[in-house]
Amino acid sequence: MGSSFTPSIKDALSGNASEKKVSDQVQETTYNEYENFSDPYTIEQLTEKWNEFLEQIADRPNLCSTLSTVPELIDGNRLILKVGNSVQEEDVRQIKPELILWLRKELRNSGIELITRLERLETERTHFNDSEKLQILVQKNPNLNELKQIFNLDFKD
Repeated sequence: MGSSFTPSIKDALSGNASEKKVSDQVQETTYNEYENFSDPYTIEQLTEKWNEFLEQIADRPNLCSTLSTVPELIDGNRLILKVGNSVQEEDVRQIKPELILWLRKELRNSGIELITRLERLETERTHFNDSEKLQILVQKNPNLNELKQIFNLDFKD
């Protein structure tokens, strides 16, 4: 007797072949297998499975960077993922079906939803003019201000 994914030659010759196509069976198993599960899960379990998914897409560094933050869990099954720009939002939109299917399967919960929220992420300022650099360094070591005066150093802004 054949498996549920491969039709049996014997069954086909005897007229007992299943009317469903193999691709329909595979698709049904893939998408419907987890539709009735509602197992509870913790943020730790979500984080673990989220990181496992990131390992699977390690060959896509921009997407990994976008998904590097585990989403916030609200209302039991709603995941809110904050993204910094529309490009990241589009990247998430493209992989969202695969990601949701993975999470539903791994966490055995068909109610999982992923929502992206576009938020300007605060970044630390990295470009400073010479005077600002000196002020930062003087805060770390006040003796630098004394050296500036001794050597009569002046910075143009």
